[in-house]
Amino acid sequence: MEPLNHLESFVQSAEGGSFSAAARRLGLTPAAVSKNVARLEARLGVRLFQRSTRRLTLTEGGERFLAQVGGALATLHEAVAGIDTDDGRPAGTLKVSMGQAFGREHVLPMMGDFLARYPAILPDWHFDNQQVDLVGEGFDAAIGGGIELSAGLVARELSRIHVVAVASPAYMKGRKKPRHPSELTLLDTLLRRSSPTGRLRSWTLREARSGGEQATVELPHPRAIFNDPQAIADAALMGLGVAMLPMPFVERGLRTGELVRLLPEWYQDTGAVWLYYPSKKLLPPKTRVFIDFVLERFRAERFAQRMQVD
Repeated sequence: MEPLNHLESFVQSAEGGSFSAAARRLGLTPAAVSKNVARLEARLGVRLFQRSTRRLTLTEGGERFLAQVGGALATLHEAVAGIDTDDGRPAGTLKVSMGQAFGREHVLPMMGDFLARYPAILPDWHFDNQQVDLVGEGFDAAIGGGIELSAGLVARELSRIHVVAVASPAYMKGRKKPRHPSELTLLDTLLRRSSPTGRLRSWTLREARSGGEQATVELPHPRAIFNDPQAIADAALMGLGVAMLPMPFVERGLRTGELVRLLPEWYQDTGAVWLYYPSKKLLPPKTRVFIDFVLERFRAERFAQRMQVD
């Protein structure tokens, strides 16, 4: 029987892609993790990893061994996690990643009710627009989009997200509303600069009707440029011009009348927002109740219907 710390070091290194990632999760040094894996390889007589300066890659033998021991080790952790309750109540630190503006607007307001229902859980919520390594960085769950759905992850769709053109009533006062996307060039526009590429993002919309036209609008003379969608939403509320934004950023403004939608027959579908979590047979109680709570609350608040316009 191999020492549990050797197996733990191997599984965490395989999931995190490096000894450093495993060390952070296990509270060890990278050298100690590397030594544990080397001892396991010597005991098995099998090379488990191909090592490079950038990343570990499982060998064929390592893949087989991970499939054999990974599930059993996860079951042990789940059994321990199941004990992590207070008089049968879910308890412990709940580490969740979510986008900054989305988390503040749509998830944070749920915290009061969640804590009232589960007072023994300590939320450790990370508001970050960067994609995270859910398993490698030790997150219990994540809310957002674009996370690679690798082995060991589950994704539950919360909603498709539509992008719409909006402006404040004050800005549109005395101005003619556009009837086609091409007429947006006649208005002051608030554009977004892509952080990865530095390029200005053009606006593409399609008609909601079946087989409707798709139009891409180049806007060479914007009124202002931002790299943050929340800043664009705030500028639109200030009456500085027209913005093209995902519904999570403008839905409240449209509901209160602080914003009006332009081109109501046009929108852009940019994908979905998802709830991600590890695919385990027995999730820790704290994670399971969080998943159920989010799905229940988003369903009760008709979140998906509010984020789609057709």
